[in-house]
Amino acid sequence: MKVIRRLAALALAAACAGSALAEGKRLTLTTKSAEAKQLLAELQKRIESLQFGNDNIDLANKILAADPNFAMGVYYLSAVTPPPDNQKHLEKSVELAKGASDGERRFIEALVIARSPEASKSIAPLTQLAKEFPDERVIHAILGQVLSADGKVSEARAEYQKAIAIDPSTPRAYTFLGNLLILEGKYAEARKAFDDAATRVPAGVPPGGIRYPVAFTYLYENKPDKAIETLSGFADEYKKAGSPFGIPEVFIWNSIARINLENGRYDAALAAYKKGYDSVPGSTLDAEQKQIWLGRLHHGQARTWARMGKYDEARKEADTVKKMIADGGERGKPFEPAYHYLAGYIDLAQGKNADAVEHLKQAQPDQDPFRALLLARAYEKLGDKANAKKSYEMVVNDSSTSIERALSYNEAKKKLDSL
Repeated sequence: MKVIRRLAALALAAACAGSALAEGKRLTLTTKSAEAKQLLAELQKRIESLQFGNDNIDLANKILAADPNFAMGVYYLSAVTPPPDNQKHLEKSVELAKGASDGERRFIEALVIARSPEASKSIAPLTQLAKEFPDERVIHAILGQVLSADGKVSEARAEYQKAIAIDPSTPRAYTFLGNLLILEGKYAEARKAFDDAATRVPAGVPPGGIRYPVAFTYLYENKPDKAIETLSGFADEYKKAGSPFGIPEVFIWNSIARINLENGRYDAALAAYKKGYDSVPGSTLDAEQKQIWLGRLHHGQARTWARMGKYDEARKEADTVKKMIADGGERGKPFEPAYHYLAGYIDLAQGKNADAVEHLKQAQPDQDPFRALLLARAYEKLGDKANAKKSYEMVVNDSSTSIERALSYNEAKKKLDSL
């Protein structure tokens, strides 16, 4: 159940590429195709304007049709392609970059690190690139993101402000500033920053990068109704725009369901999960993706049944999820942590705290603050205050702008203060 985080990661990868590249104090592009450069500029503008989805993939492929050996063009294709297919393009861009300009090569190599679990190691090479190419907006923007993720808020803000000074016409850098304000706990100020970003979004573009963090500010303020109102409005915007992320509005309704679930509104949660999934069967998603969303429906229903005390129903749904993952073979393995999250969630709800710990340790809690919160709860119920504290600290120290953090932070902070 990491759909929103994966979309955010994809947006991050694309943001790494969002800038007009030219000569002088900017990076030199290694292509002889004027068409490839023009198409790249168009794609960059779309990314900076919060436009994502299949149209970006089509545009990236047109860049490569104009010059299949254009390292930056191949990198862009990796940036706008969802996993796991993005990896082959990323690897190819690195290979092609060996024959590109020095700055272009180092830029791509730094972005590979920035998109890895060791993103902080990209700070040094990106900082050096920013010094050598001070007019290159994208370097400042991505350096700001990496600094923010590393907890260096003031340094990140400085980089975002440099990006805005170079070109203040697009919304993305303003959303970055809004996200920093969320990390600082300045939720009303963050909403003002997102309002500023919204004035720069092209007409008809559903601004997910604005609506989601605004909803998160309300969750931090313990105002779930306002968060749901914000996301419900976004669901309408997104559907009217033709579902440009390449999937129907199911992911938005799943977020609404989670907010209802974690606020004890179980019937509303079940209804939202169903409403979201109803958009899947008739969509243009392929059979595998439809199966994945069906698995997410079972996952959400199972968690809701568990909170309602209907453990038999919950475990039946969990068994269904487990079988779906097993039937997926190698392509199902990445979903195994999601099963352990589900099994641990049910065990925790049922008071089987030792079993919950064993499952949740396998659910990648270091990558998901909500799973870390569940693990902390289980440790605490077992009387293991030391490990509970470590897990609560994982939540508080997380610097993502995500629904997982928004649903977890307040409780974890309060617990840390009392342990």
